[in-house]
Amino acid sequence: MWNKVRKERTNRIKIVSLLLVVMLLATACGEAGNGTKVVLTTGFKKDEVFRIETASCSLPEIMVYLTNTQNQYESVYGKEIWEADLEGETLEENVKETVLARIAQVKSMNLLAESRGVALSLDEQEAAAKAAERYYTSLSDKEVELLGITQEMLQSMYQEYALAQKVYQQIIHDINPEISDDEARTIVVQHILIKTYTTDGTGKRVEYTEHAKAQAYEKAQEILALALEGKQEFEALISKYSEDPIARYSFGKGEMDPDFEAAAFDLAGGEISQVVESEFGYHIIKCISTFDREETDLNKIKIVEQRRKEVFGLEYDAFVDKLTRKLNDELWQQVTFLHDPQVDTKDFFDVYEEYF
Repeated sequence: MWNKVRKERTNRIKIVSLLLVVMLLATACGEAGNGTKVVLTTGFKKDEVFRIETASCSLPEIMVYLTNTQNQYESVYGKEIWEADLEGETLEENVKETVLARIAQVKSMNLLAESRGVALSLDEQEAAAKAAERYYTSLSDKEVELLGITQEMLQSMYQEYALAQKVYQQIIHDINPEISDDEARTIVVQHILIKTYTTDGTGKRVEYTEHAKAQAYEKAQEILALALEGKQEFEALISKYSEDPIARYSFGKGEMDPDFEAAAFDLAGGEISQVVESEFGYHIIKCISTFDREETDLNKIKIVEQRRKEVFGLEYDAFVDKLTRKLNDELWQQVTFLHDPQVDTKDFFDVYEEYF
C-alpha cells in the first residue's frame, strides 16, 4: 500500500542489490554509474571485453570481479541461489550484467580522474601493489589458470579501484556532513486506515464510487469518535478497523504522502489527528513519538549520502554521456560463472579494504 510513498522504509532491497552494494560499493564510489552503457562493435584485441575511449577491460578482469561476486553469494546463500528467478531473468544473468556495469563505472571514473588531474600518490600505488601481492598469493594454481590473471593485472585493477574512490571523494569533498536534528527529525506514529479503493482480480486498483467513498469517510469519523472518547485502546481500534497491515510507521520529512506527513508532524506526543485523506483513503493518526533519536541519526546519514550521490551523479553522468563505449558482444556472451570446487576465491574486495 505504501510502496509509492515510503520506498526507503517498506521495500526490501533485492538480494542482487544487497550483496553488490556491500562488495562493490563499500568504498563509496557511488551509484550514479549505471548510465555507462556499452554498445556493440568489432575489432577488439584478444580477450578484450569492452573499451570506453582509451580505457580497456580484459576477460581476466571480468572473471576476477564475477568469480568473487559469485563466491560471495554462495558463501552466504549456498550454491542453490542460482536457481532463483528474477522476473524471467536468472540471477546469474543479473549478476553478470551488474558486474559489467560496475567495471565500466570504474573505468569511466578513471577517465574522469584523468580529466580532473587526479592521480594516486606513491603511497597509494604502493598499497595497490601490496594488495595485489596479498590477493595473488592467496589464489591456488587452479584459480590463477581459470581466471587468467597475473599479479601485474591485479595491481592495475586495485589502482583503478582506488582512483575511482579518490575522484569520488574529491567531487563530494565540499558537501556539508552536518544535518540538523530538525531537518532529519524522525517521528513514530500509529494509524488506522479506511481505504477508498479496492483491487480487481488482476490486482489493478479500482477507485470507490462517490457513495462508497462517503461511507468510508463516515466510518472513519465514527472510529475517530471512539478514539477520542478513550474507552478503547488505540491499538484495539487498529486491530478491529484498520485496512493497512502495518500499524506503526517511523519516518522523516519527504517520505510519506504529503497530507499524511503534514498532519503527523503537526501532532504532539500522544495526540490523535482528525480524519486525514491521502491517496489510499482516510487515516486517523496517533503520534507515539515526536522525535526518534536513533532513527533521526540514521536519517542524517541517509540525507548526506543522498546529497553526495546527487552531486557526484551530476558531474559523472555529464562526463560519461560524451564517451564512446564499445562492447565485444561475442566474447561477452561466452562469459559464464566458474562452477569448480577448486575455485572459491571471494576476498578480492576484502583485501582492498585491508590496504585502503
